[in-house]
Amino acid sequence: MTKKKEQMAEGQDTEKKILAAARRVFHRRGFAGARMQEIADEAMINKALLHYYFRSKEQLFEHVFREAIGYTLPMVMQTLSSEVPLEEKIEKFVHSYLDMLTEHPYIPAFVLHEINTEPGRLLSMLPIGQISECDIPGVLARQIDVAASEGRIRAIPPRQFITSLISLCVFPFAARPLLQIVLSMQGEEEFAAFIQERKKTLVPFILNALRP
Repeated sequence: MTKKKEQMAEGQDTEKKILAAARRVFHRRGFAGARMQEIADEAMINKALLHYYFRSKEQLFEHVFREAIGYTLPMVMQTLSSEVPLEEKIEKFVHSYLDMLTEHPYIPAFVLHEINTEPGRLLSMLPIGQISECDIPGVLARQIDVAASEGRIRAIPPRQFITSLISLCVFPFAARPLLQIVLSMQGEEEFAAFIQERKKTLVPFILNALRP
């Protein structure tokens, strides 16, 4: 490997370390509470090197936030805007979303906190055009109308359906510390087992709730 390639590889490794550290610190502190020095300490580098890769906390936060949205929005939009039958769509969404959140558990609390803290700044980072183009409420409205007319489900406003579906998946991760106290769950393994159990029980729960 040439010296230039070695330097490039080293730079990529350092950037990965910084981003991993920033995720942890932003998750713990939120944007307002995070400090560049803490991120540098978490990444085990000096602050000058951190500023070499990311000039400001705002730039680093935007990178982490866009990454978080990149994990969630495409799956949500693709699944909910597809023409897959409604019952199959619900199962696919629940399983995929819970798997994604299990892999990236910091996302819900992080995103919810920051959107409520600085909605204007954060909403400007969202791909609003792509979301609108998917016409998720329109697709679901048609599917719900058909399913209701056939007597498979009761009629429900698409916006209420979308909100309930996402909330039922997100809440255990967003409120994890509270749930672990209330439900007496200890540690990572027990919470992971709880989520696996939820994958099995949530789909029939939703389908039963929709039945007329």
